[in-house]
Amino acid sequence: MPDRWDWLTEELRVWAAGGLLRRRREIRPLAEGRCWVDGHVAWDFASNDYLGLATHPSVVQAAMSALETHGVGAKASPLVCGRSDEHVRLEQALAEFEGTEAAIVFPTGMAANVGTVAALASEGDSVFCDRLNHASLVDGCRLSGARLRVYRHDDLDGLSRSLARESSRRRFIVTDSVFSMDGDLAPLPELCAIRDRYGAILIVDEAHGTGVFGQSGRGVGEMLDVEERIDVRIGTLSKAIGALGGFVAGRRELIEFLWNKARTQIYSTALPPAICAAATAALQVIRADSTGRDRLLQRSAAFRNALVRSGIVPYPHSVGPIVPVVLHAPEAAIEVSDSLLKNGFLVGAIRPPTVPQGTSRLRITLHAATPDNALESFVAILAETCAGRV
Repeated sequence: MPDRWDWLTEELRVWAAGGLLRRRREIRPLAEGRCWVDGHVAWDFASNDYLGLATHPSVVQAAMSALETHGVGAKASPLVCGRSDEHVRLEQALAEFEGTEAAIVFPTGMAANVGTVAALASEGDSVFCDRLNHASLVDGCRLSGARLRVYRHDDLDGLSRSLARESSRRRFIVTDSVFSMDGDLAPLPELCAIRDRYGAILIVDEAHGTGVFGQSGRGVGEMLDVEERIDVRIGTLSKAIGALGGFVAGRRELIEFLWNKARTQIYSTALPPAICAAATAALQVIRADSTGRDRLLQRSAAFRNALVRSGIVPYPHSVGPIVPVVLHAPEAAIEVSDSLLKNGFLVGAIRPPTVPQGTSRLRITLHAATPDNALESFVAILAETCAGRV
């Protein structure tokens, strides 16, 4: 009789043949923005720790102090007995940082997106989801039971026409502020105008905006001066903040509703208190000093200019620390990524289904602390490795 798991073997074979099989790596952080990857020492151009706060002394010390008091795990869901004083402090710090009445913490950014969208929208509603939104937003829209409509942020006339035709009870517009694979920004002022025109509820995930954009580091909404018109602000603690988890900030009724309705909050063990303490300390660093954020954005612009001078054209609308270089074929993305690692640079190779067919790419992420000489060397090696491919 055939093995009942033969189909798994065949699926893996097909993925491998198409350059789509993912590998597991062992990675350890080293000093000054380097890391150890499967026997190679490399500069990190792959992680989302844009400001280096995951290893900031005050952030690490806050985690260690809380670890001594609370131990490792939170022991239960927040509603049962998992919400510690560190969770309370973090939620208060997030509300103060965001300038909102309240905030709620989720165990991951994915849990925040899935849980929030699925809790707010339901059967009888419509959700309008940008086609390039993160998978967690897409999954939240699908799980909500609402009618799903997909739009393109380069075709807002199409979004307006779709909204005008909808007769559903409630209409939600759901978008990332920074699209994680293209590195471009959502047209938030235009989306806010559409939200106003049609009485929609606007949900924005600032996962890659928090800590990076805006005078205070609150994200793209702050930078474009539309924060007050965004109904639901979602963020993550696991990127520029350097910790783990997700959050929602907004009016008190919204937070109370999510506390009682969001399944990813109710049925997940809470974040470890030490992680909450670390995130609170990281927020203090972001609020106290914009030097890292300013340096990050300045070198992001300089890096793009250096790529163009070397003959590499990054994704034309990307801004900030996410710099995609499209290589089209998944095999090409893997080959270039592997070659860069051998030369001492860790860069992510992004392939379908994360990005559309034919757009496999390198996803380069920049960090405030990377030395200038490492950036210069990276540009030179990247130009040599990508010659004839872009």
